[in-house]
Amino acid sequence: MWGAATLAGGLLWAALAAAAPASVSRGAGRGHSLLHSRELWATVDVCDPADQRDTIGIRGSMPGDGHSQDTMYMAFQLQYEQASGTWTDLAHDGSSGFIGVGSAKTTRQGGTSFQLMPVKGKPAYTMRGLVTFQWRHGSRVSHEATRTTSAGHTAVADADPQGYSAAQCTLA
Repeated sequence: MWGAATLAGGLLWAALAAAAPASVSRGAGRGHSLLHSRELWATVDVCDPADQRDTIGIRGSMPGDGHSQDTMYMAFQLQYEQASGTWTDLAHDGSSGFIGVGSAKTTRQGGTSFQLMPVKGKPAYTMRGLVTFQWRHGSRVSHEATRTTSAGHTAVADADPQGYSAAQCTLA
């Protein structure tokens, strides 16, 4: 999924809430281990490569709860760093909404890319991703967690270049 955002006068977007908490959980039992799993992560897997100029890709991984009748979803949000050092949600085309990634029987990865349009002559800006993970039983959310992007993840599918995993992406 591609989104487009126009950067003008530095950045043109309405500031939403600052970075969300590291994780939120609903439910009990297995949910606790889901939220502390090494398989629950978010990363920047694409950062302005030559073949995808002005593009940032966000990827997430989430462990399955072991129930094949449950479904897993991810929502991807871009954030930019303000001069003050605080992170703010990109309002215009900076969110994917929830995307189904499959059965909760096993671990799943999912991702999306956003193509931004920087304004020439303006300073570089730093972006990161925020991924919200949901485990659903029918229409009921049984567990939910949120992670900001971090570096150093292995087995990142579709990274460009292969194996790329970063916490942030600076675009000029």
